[in-house]
Amino acid sequence: MNSFVPVSAALAFGREAASSDMDVHTLERPHVITLCGSTRFMDEFELANRRLTLEGNVVFSVATKAHEGSSQVSDEQKKLLDRVHFEKIRLSDEVFVINVGGYIGPSTKREIEFAKHLGKIVRYLEP
Repeated sequence: MNSFVPVSAALAFGREAASSDMDVHTLERPHVITLCGSTRFMDEFELANRRLTLEGNVVFSVATKAHEGSSQVSDEQKKLLDRVHFEKIRLSDEVFVINVGGYIGPSTKREIEFAKHLGKIVRYLEP
């Protein structure tokens, strides 16, 4: 695994943590996971984000509800969110699909195909 040294470690961890026994020079790059799935399952996104983060992963999630029929964002904003989410996948080591009840919509299918094309690990909440 690659090592990394955060440039802003003192800012990221606070002065106390930076001066404690934490040696930021020996930290390994954590595993990075992007959550994918329909934003109608926001509760499941939050649970997965919490669990995976507490396991020591860096987790990218969704910003807001943007599934079809949601009035949270405009069509233009939805396109922007999709582009940003694909970048999160590109930066990740794997994607974790929130497929409640086995549901995988068209947007999530494209994200899974993109992840597989890039050689990313793809795991699912449900078989």
